Amino acid sequence: MTVHLVGAGPGDPGLLTVRGAELLGRAEVVLYDSLAEASLLDLAPPDAERVFVGKRPGSPVAQDEINDLLVAHGRAGRTVVRLKGGDPFVFGRGGEEALALIRAGVPFEVVPGVTSAVAVPAYAGIPVTHRGLATSVTVVTGHSRHAVDTETNWEALAAVGGTIVVLMGVAHRARIAERLMGGGLPPGTPVAAVRWGTRPDQRTTRTTLGGLGAEPLEPPVTMVVGAVAGLDLGWWELRPLFGRRIVVTRAREQASELAGRLRDLGAETIEVPTITIEGPADGGAALRAAAGRLGGYDWVVLTSANAVERLLAEVSDARAFGPARLAAVGATTAAALARRGLVADLVPDRFVAEALLEVFPLGPGRVLLPRAAAARDVLPEGLADKGWAVDVVEAYRTVPAQPSDAVLEAAATADAVTFASSSAVTNFLAVARAVPPVVACIGPITARTAEEAGLKVDVVAEESTVGSLVDALARRIG
Repeated sequence: MTVHLVGAGPGDPGLLTVRGAELLGRAEVVLYDSLAEASLLDLAPPDAERVFVGKRPGSPVAQDEINDLLVAHGRAGRTVVRLKGGDPFVFGRGGEEALALIRAGVPFEVVPGVTSAVAVPAYAGIPVTHRGLATSVTVVTGHSRHAVDTETNWEALAAVGGTIVVLMGVAHRARIAERLMGGGLPPGTPVAAVRWGTRPDQRTTRTTLGGLGAEPLEPPVTMVVGAVAGLDLGWWELRPLFGRRIVVTRAREQASELAGRLRDLGAETIEVPTITIEGPADGGAALRAAAGRLGGYDWVVLTSANAVERLLAEVSDARAFGPARLAAVGATTAAALARRGLVADLVPDRFVAEALLEVFPLGPGRVLLPRAAAARDVLPEGLADKGWAVDVVEAYRTVPAQPSDAVLEAAATADAVTFASSSAVTNFLAVARAVPPVVACIGPITARTAEEAGLKVDVVAEESTVGSLVDALARRIG
């Protein structure tokens, strides 16, 4: 057991290192500050203790108190992750925490993070070094007036040339500009001020050293001073959904793919898990019994990735399927089978139960249909009409979840909401403060549920897949 000082990066959760994600995945205690991306905490085990130690105005946590917590948890033999914004050793006071652990005899590890000094300019399309413009970069803090007036020789920095990256200096930007110009930098020197860099709400203000003091800026801002700030190799802010806020209503266990695809296109996602996936009411007894006689079926029909995972959790060897063939309602379900080394024998062109019935062969024979409780009866009734004896087995239940007030308030101001199932529609409407102006559904069945509930559906995916839903939404509001 040890203490891990982990850099969380500047904001984009995708910039967390592989080592950082690995340690979060087995942490028993996570001490995090206000600059760490909140979604990173979901990487920790559900029972991990999460302790906020950020330095918010009015309720700061003293550094000595943080040091004491690290030492106490470390001495108790717990696996501790100290999650810090950016890099622990770049203006992150990680050195002070490491010294405290050394003095206490507690072993520790430092996991570097992507520093905002380099990542934020890159996300704004500004290379901190560039041939012919800058061969050096200086990173400096402007956090306190003392640092600005006495600790840093700004005139010397101006004389060095190259790129100057100022962190935490927005409050003292006028004085910093004054001193840099006093050191010889021309008033026309390009400056880029990037707020909330690497996040979906990133905003870049371009100005000059002479005009910096008059710019209306609010922290957190990374300021880039020098010729490279005149370059505009923008990409982050040009993505089709940049600046859009989109609600994802899938169960927490399934939201990551949809949220990830939306973020890849620049959106800020608000995850509102309106349903929770739970085991069947009988504790899985019927599912286990069905899994034990798989070889006696002619077909096993699977309608969701959840059904695939629940059934195969009871199957120790794929040979247990024997001569039974596999049907999957949709590419996502077929992909879930493929991940387990199984190939679907039948996948309809349209990913709904009605389409499967159109191509399903005539009986007689036996069909196993493991599915969610309270699912539609279209499929078992249609299979029975075609001459099949159907065993419907409850594989899982979708149970309403209760999102927090903060999440519901954020969702009420979003630009769009996505629904991937009828139950998500019903449960979201039961708790929502307001419905965002654009409603997007993964398929016609979900869209019908939304319309019957009084919603105007603006987007329906051409195929009932996450990728198709995201593409359709991007065409609508991108």
